[in-house]
Amino acid sequence: MDGALNFTIGLTDGVAWPWPIAVYLFLAGISGGAVAVAICMNLFKGSHENTPVMKSATIIGFITIVLGMLCLVLDLTQPWNFWRILVYYNPTSVMSIGVIALLFYIPLVFILMLVTLRDNIKNSPSLKWLDSIVGFFAGIRVFLDWVVLLLAIAICAYTGFLISALIRFPLINTAVLPALFVASGFSAGCAATKLVAAWFFGDNRHGSDMHALHAAEWPIMAVEALCIFMIIIALLSGTEAAKMAIQAFTQGTWAQVFWVGAIGIGFLVPLVLSFFGSKTTRDSAGVFYVSSIAVVCGMMCLRLFVIYAGQLNTI
Repeated sequence: MDGALNFTIGLTDGVAWPWPIAVYLFLAGISGGAVAVAICMNLFKGSHENTPVMKSATIIGFITIVLGMLCLVLDLTQPWNFWRILVYYNPTSVMSIGVIALLFYIPLVFILMLVTLRDNIKNSPSLKWLDSIVGFFAGIRVFLDWVVLLLAIAICAYTGFLISALIRFPLINTAVLPALFVASGFSAGCAATKLVAAWFFGDNRHGSDMHALHAAEWPIMAVEALCIFMIIIALLSGTEAAKMAIQAFTQGTWAQVFWVGAIGIGFLVPLVLSFFGSKTTRDSAGVFYVSSIAVVCGMMCLRLFVIYAGQLNTI
């Protein structure tokens, strides 16, 4: 073995940033989006409650960012040397700035997760020893919420800035991409949080928090659609290279991934399920879970499209 991990089988053909990067962007987006939306809900209500939504969001936030970092590290040519990016920084590098944000975000979202699960920790004989430590951080909950909120938004935006720095690729090298990644992260974060809150914490699907999340999804998805539209218009009115890159939306496998996966599954399925059919059908558990899963799948398709179509459609 030459020490490099090969992730190019099946999906990648001469692409510098292969599918593990797309998975990382997907997981980091869900992490930041879920945590940010849940904290914003609490702040809007003027509280810092440990609701099922808040518990779900922090669990999702911590697990997905750790899995995302695993994908990122394994994609390195020499993954066992990943510690170097934690020691050597370049303040002009988007990646270095992102690493700094992640260094603070990961431990703080873990602490926030423990704070939201404090009641569960108290009731667990094997975890009671943690209560005094968690109690300290619960005492600074307001500060913790605000810091984690800012870092969560930064993580969502950072994934977009990281990709948009690839200047050779017109589809990717656009200032709109960070906004698109923030919006899609928030959208998928809402959907994933609803799923976990209802499935694992038994939250009422028709409760006030769930209703607020559902209501927030539509303006977020509208912003996401607007960002996609702006990218298409920018390509159509751009340079010759940009006009050639518009083929990403009309030709090849990745155009199908975009229209079928990102638009069809990610946008149209939730739209149809939410606004058509009888009220009984729309309020059913099946529609609730299928709609949420569709949004998450649509976001994954969007990330794959951006990474692959963006790199393949260039001059």
